[in-house]
Amino acid sequence: MTYLDLNLDLSSEDQAVRDAAHDFAAGVIRPAGIALDRLSADAVVAPDSPLWPVLRQAYELGYHKAMFPEEVGGLGLTPLQGHLLMEELCWGSAGLAAVLLLAAWPFAKLMHTGNQDLINEFVIPFCACSDASMAGAWAITEPDHGSDTLNVGSASWRDPAIRMQLQARLDGDEWVLDGQKSAWVSCGPTATHAMVNVQLDAARGPDGGGCMLPLDLVGVSRGRPLDKHGARDLPQGELFFDQVRIPQHWMFVGTDTYGEWVVGNLGFGNTAVAVLALGLARAGFEEALAYVKSRVQGGKPLAEHHAVQVRIHRMFTQVEAIRAFTRAVWMTNARVYPALAEYAYAAKTFATETAKQVIDESVQLHGANGVTRAYLVEKLWRDARTMTIADGENSILNRIGGQILNDSFPRSVVNRIA
Repeated sequence: MTYLDLNLDLSSEDQAVRDAAHDFAAGVIRPAGIALDRLSADAVVAPDSPLWPVLRQAYELGYHKAMFPEEVGGLGLTPLQGHLLMEELCWGSAGLAAVLLLAAWPFAKLMHTGNQDLINEFVIPFCACSDASMAGAWAITEPDHGSDTLNVGSASWRDPAIRMQLQARLDGDEWVLDGQKSAWVSCGPTATHAMVNVQLDAARGPDGGGCMLPLDLVGVSRGRPLDKHGARDLPQGELFFDQVRIPQHWMFVGTDTYGEWVVGNLGFGNTAVAVLALGLARAGFEEALAYVKSRVQGGKPLAEHHAVQVRIHRMFTQVEAIRAFTRAVWMTNARVYPALAEYAYAAKTFATETAKQVIDESVQLHGANGVTRAYLVEKLWRDARTMTIADGENSILNRIGGQILNDSFPRSVVNRIA
């Protein structure tokens, strides 16, 4: 269907960004996402996978650098244009849209440091890349540590009894990394560079630091891609580090600001996951609307039945609520560093839970057809279920957000406007 955007002040440039992204999502991303969903986890990242042509086309269009400023070679889109772009790409495939977001994430974090040496070394080459030969991942999760790595401000945050599996020690002017990250590292099997959370001092518990490193270094290896239920078009897999040496300046976050950085970085990621959920919800609603208009039961299309009309409009309301909230948070956090975490967590938890409800209703309206692979809603349902856990399980995020609102969160990690 054609939407009336509730922002009646979209410029011709805004609309052009949205329309071009929609055409790309409809013609390239969605078909590729469906094809990738049917493949084995190994085949998704194989050289002949549909993943690579999609990424190359996206890079040619500059979508990987959409939000980077023009002075480093980015497209310099406004926050609103960035949201319009990402909604359309997420509507096409949340998994593939996440691949593009992750491709840029580590380089965006380096931009925020203001460190010109790191910008010259990593950011400018990334923005100049037009063939998908540079792409990022964020490696924080570990086999024995998920929520542990996010509990900034909790009693466990600096508990020395909690040892992380990836640790770094300073050896002269180099850091030496040993350990591993879990199979849940998004784009772990495909990224060329990773932003890595690492424990610097075991006596400080999960508190640590963050570094940037290419994944072609001696001592870096990868596990097999993870076989999973949802978001199968988003490759995930383990990373292993065996005496990996990196220059000292690549450790761009240290223990003095690590907690604040984690909260802000997670806020950035949650803002993005909220938009992934928006795309999923909108896709699920549109599939349901088209289906009830064409499916005849009781002598007339389902859409002419009173009960179905009520359900469809309720779904429409939920989608518009997700869009309004996520757009507001996206546009704010595009201008704030670190991200306003309590709003980001609220957007992510609300958007993913509501998207799950919308798509569950869409499956229900499809009847038995909704659980077959012949209909897109079956894939959307699995993807939406995954998003309630991605970038922080929702209950954990609500707890951390509640700490912030209750003023029990350490003030050193509360966000500031850049």
